[in-house]
Amino acid sequence: MPDDHPRTTRTDIPHPARIWNYWMGGTDYYDVDRIAGDAGIATYPGIIAMATQSRRFLLRAVRYLAQEKGIRQFLDIGTGLPTMQNTHEVAQGVAPESKVVYVDNDPLVLAHARMLLTSGTDEGVTTYIDADYHHPELIVADARHILNFTEPVAVMFMGVLGHARSYADMLRIVRTVLEATPAGSYLILWDGTDDSEAYVRLCAGYTDTGGAPYIPRPRTEIRAVFDGLDLVEPGFVSVARWRPETSDPGDIEPIPAYGGVARKP
Repeated sequence: MPDDHPRTTRTDIPHPARIWNYWMGGTDYYDVDRIAGDAGIATYPGIIAMATQSRRFLLRAVRYLAQEKGIRQFLDIGTGLPTMQNTHEVAQGVAPESKVVYVDNDPLVLAHARMLLTSGTDEGVTTYIDADYHHPELIVADARHILNFTEPVAVMFMGVLGHARSYADMLRIVRTVLEATPAGSYLILWDGTDDSEAYVRLCAGYTDTGGAPYIPRPRTEIRAVFDGLDLVEPGFVSVARWRPETSDPGDIEPIPAYGGVARKP
C-alpha cells in the first residue's frame, strides 16, 4: 500500500494526534508534543475548548445515529488517539451488534487501536485498518471485508482533513468513500476553519516545527463537502452548537471548528 509518511514513531518531532491528546487532557504524548502544545495554547488559548468540544460533537453525533437512526456500521477515518469515550464504545453502548472500523496509518495510533479491540462487545465488531486517507479506494476495499456496503454506513472524518494536500483533494477523499456507500448512509465531519487569526497562527506555527501541515479552510469550503447530502438539523454549525446538552445553544461560544451530520439521499 502506498504510504506518504514514515512508519516509525518519531519522538523528536511533534505529532498532531499526540498534541491533540495533550490538549484533551490525555497522557499519550512526549515532551516535544507538550512543548508544541503549550506554544499553541499561548498563541490561541481557545484550542483547549476546541479540542474538547470537537470530541463531544463526535460522541453526540455517533449516539444520535446509533440511537435515533438505527445506524449499525461506522467507518472512522483518521481516528487519532483516544481520551474520552470512543466511537465503538458509544455505538455499541446503544447497539451491541454495531460494527466499527477505525482507519489510521500512524504507528502510535494503531498501537492504541489494537488495545481498543479488547473493549468491544461480543456481539459487535471493532477493528482497524492501517491506511492513509489519501488512498480512499484502498480504505473502501479493505473495509468491504468487514462492513456490508449494501447497508447504511456512517463515514467519519473528525478534524483531519486539514492535512489534505489541497481543497480539491479533500473533496476527492470524502466523495470517493461516500460514493461506495448506499443511500441512507451518513457523513459525520468537522474541520478547522480560518475564522480565528490566532488559530491560523497556531497552525502555521505547528508547521514551522516540522509537523505535518494543517490548513484551516474557509467555512464555505468545508460546507461544500456536504453538497448533495441532506444536512441534519441544526445543519452546518460550530461543533459546539451541534445538538449540545444545554437547552440554549446561543449561550455557547462558537469555535473555529465547523461541521455537521448529513444523510446520503
